[in-house]
Amino acid sequence: MERQDTERPAWAPPEVDIDTPSIARVYDHWIGGIHNFPVDRELARKVAAGNPDLPATLKANRAFLRRAVRELSALGIRQFLDIGSGIPAEGNVHDVALAAHPDSKVVYVDIDPVAVAHGRALLADEPRAAVFQGDLYKSREILDAEDTLRLIDFDRPVALILAAVLHFVPDGDDPLALVRQYTERLAPGSALVISHAGAEEVPRAAPAAAEQYRGAVSQVIWRSNQDLAALFEGFELVEPGVVRAPLWRPEPAETPDPKLAMLAGVALKPAR
Repeated sequence: MERQDTERPAWAPPEVDIDTPSIARVYDHWIGGIHNFPVDRELARKVAAGNPDLPATLKANRAFLRRAVRELSALGIRQFLDIGSGIPAEGNVHDVALAAHPDSKVVYVDIDPVAVAHGRALLADEPRAAVFQGDLYKSREILDAEDTLRLIDFDRPVALILAAVLHFVPDGDDPLALVRQYTERLAPGSALVISHAGAEEVPRAAPAAAEQYRGAVSQVIWRSNQDLAALFEGFELVEPGVVRAPLWRPEPAETPDPKLAMLAGVALKPAR
């Protein structure tokens, strides 16, 4: 039987509604985290009942992110700006980046106050990383935030991470223009990391899983390889280009499932 939480944990601030599902907490549950509540787990079960591959897809997304950070660290990038970061879990961006290079700097941004509250507790003794609450649509506030400017030097290469966040941006909001608001600030040699719900070709009718997730949590827009590749405008995709997340440079020990509906790509900003 599902354990019911009777006390608010220290990582959840009193102003946070723990009786309404949170996207960040549902995601945390699916990837095996512990920072979620019965209402989040119940919603996760309902959505996963209609799309049993969804938890595995989100785990594959997190695994892709770790591989991307590892690869970019090997290329010499030491600064990471992760927007829509969710609740930090084991093996998050700062863990991978700092393991590769102790002088790396990481800034996490999320709109969910629970994700931010836990992130602050987790990073309280880590001066090389920070987390704050911010809205993807408010690029200037994020780029000019105190924590961003304290840790990120935009005259040097930065890896901008938009993992599993742009599929919440409808076409009417011009996702490419939104991405440009961030990439225009990035120096040559910077990287753009994107993962996104979708498939090589998306059918005209929205997939049933997308409809269920849309109704339960938030609007989700599926996009195709071509659609996602277009969001890397001005950047040069690294091999293997835009592919399903499990197929992006899998580790030798991994057994990637090519059917999981999450696309991913990494690209570099060329010299002017």
